[in-house]
Formats: sequence, structure tokens, C-alpha cells
Amino acid sequence: MEIPSTMRASVLRGVRNLSLEEREVPVPGPGEVLIRIAAAAVSGADVQLYSTGRLRGQPMRGPLVLGRTAAGHIVGVGEGVPAERIGELVSLEPLRICRECAQCRQGRYNLCDTATFLGTPGCDGVFAEYVVHPSDFSHTVPSQVPIPSAVLAEPTAIALAALNKADIKAGSKVLVAGAGPIGLITVAVAKELGADEIAISDLSGERLARAQDIGATDTFNMARAGIAIPTAHYDAFVECSGSAAAIRRGFPAVRPAGHVVLVGRGADEVALPITLMQNRELTVHGSFRYANTFPMGIALIAAGWLPTERLIGDRYTLDQLDFALDPTRATTGLKAYLQVADEGATAG
Repeated sequence: MEIPSTMRASVLRGVRNLSLEEREVPVPGPGEVLIRIAAAAVSGADVQLYSTGRLRGQPMRGPLVLGRTAAGHIVGVGEGVPAERIGELVSLEPLRICRECAQCRQGRYNLCDTATFLGTPGCDGVFAEYVVHPSDFSHTVPSQVPIPSAVLAEPTAIALAALNKADIKAGSKVLVAGAGPIGLITVAVAKELGADEIAISDLSGERLARAQDIGATDTFNMARAGIAIPTAHYDAFVECSGSAAAIRRGFPAVRPAGHVVLVGRGADEVALPITLMQNRELTVHGSFRYANTFPMGIALIAAGWLPTERLIGDRYTLDQLDFALDPTRATTGLKAYLQVADEGATAG
């Protein structure tokens, strides 16, 4: 495949100010690969940056290509990367790390002192036709996996990281808060890990019906009066909404010696039931992205064990990105899908 000298990239230049621009195709350096992006998905961080120009209080520092969740084909390699990788379908683990700090050396590279994340202020993302990325964070996906499914490796890795902290295994009982994209994928992954009961809470009946369709055994519509979540019943509570109210509701639902995993972003400070946490010896985990869970996520998807086709929502092209990022459209609980290149194209 001939690589052009220029490419299209969707560039955010201010709040709700996107422009489709021509940029030079980047050149891979040592240990890097050049990926032709086939498809991507919109994340909550993309919507927040598009709508406000800020991400968790951090402002944009100039024009920014959004996007962190993508799959594509390797079309070029840098020094030290085998040429045999050209043509591979890959899913991008969207981190750039130092590989030298104490956290990196101990395998907790998501906590790297100098980590940058694709599509966040200071680091261009994947809403472009070509991206250069570290070879080892460009994970091979079996060629038979549909590209829309390959795109979902990143949110699957988030769910796996959270459920690993929650110690979910065969027979576990888990409560999930928030039936957005991450909550829905968490339900699907918990089912494949063998959880016996998977309950989920949300304010939307439509989202809860979708969660039930993909494996939730119980749903709690918190928009209805009188809804009560069982007390001291679940082995783990995985919070995916970022809602302070949801966080407070979840703690009493966890049995003694259980786990609480905080995934959702939103509330910076929440009053916690300290006496309950002490008396039940609950373990509370923060969950920040993921580390070492991408390979298992891809394996679950490749095995056909996740209902990935039911987690994809509306589809857009690169020149329709402003519609995909409109926050009024981000209410279904599904991932907005962005087709960047012909899905049948490969690098071969």
C-alpha cells in the first residue's frame, strides 16, 4: 500500500470548533509503528473537551486532535520493529509512558510519572487517517475480528482492570452503577468472568433494558420512587457513573470484606460512610485506566464472548465528527462509532 504524504485530521481549535485539516503523515521513530486508522469510537473525554475545552480542569493548550479509542492496520515500522508487522490489524492502547520510573518498572505503567494519553491536552489523538504509536502498545488483533469489535478493546480493558480489582470470579455477586458505555461493557465482561449475579443501577429505563439484554440479572431504575438496593448483598460495587449519589448508595450494598471500585469520573469529593467501611472492612480501590489488561480484552473479543455488535451506536465519518461529539447524542449508553477508512482495506 502506498503511503501518501498528507492525511486528513479533525482538529479541535476551541469549544465546539472542529476543522478537517490536511497534515503531514507522521513518520515512525525507533520502536514505533505507523497505523492507518480504520475506525474509532467517541469517549466521554472527547465529548467533554469538545463541549468545554477542558478535561478534568485541564485546559487545551492549543489545537488538538481528539480520540483515544481506535483500531487500524500497521502500514509502516520504525527502527527495531519487525517488518513482518506490516499489515497487522491492531488496537491502540492509547498511552505514552517513560518506561523508567518506579511505577513503570513495577508494571503499573498507567501511573507513570510522565504518562500522556492520546487525545488529551498536549497529546494528539486518533481522529486522523494515520497515527504513529509505540509498537508494544499497538496490540495485534486476529484478522477475523470485525473492526468495530476491535475498536472496543480499549473500553474492555477498562472494565477488566476494574473487575480485577473487585476480585470478580465464578459465583461473584456484583453491583454496577451507571449503564453508560463503560458500565454496559463491565456487565458483559463480568458475565464472562462467571459472576452469578450482576445488578446495575441507572436513571434511564432504556439503558437498563439494554444492560439486561447483555447480561444484567437485576436492574434498579433510580428515577423511580421507592427503589431500594439490597443491603450487604454484593461481593463488589463497581461505580461507573461518577455520580456522588450513586457512590453513596453503593457502599451499603457491599457485604463484609467486599470491594468498592471507583471508575467513573465526575464527583471530586464525596462524603463516605467511614464507620460502615471500618465495621465491614471494605476495600476501596481507585481505578485509573488500565495496565496489562489489553491482551485479555482482545482475547475475549476474538473468542466472540462479548456482545460487541450491541454496544456500537450511531455511525459517523470523519467529517461528521461534530455530530458524534454532540453531548445531547451521548445519552444512549452506546459508543458512537467513527469510520475513518474503508473497513475492508488492509495494508497488504
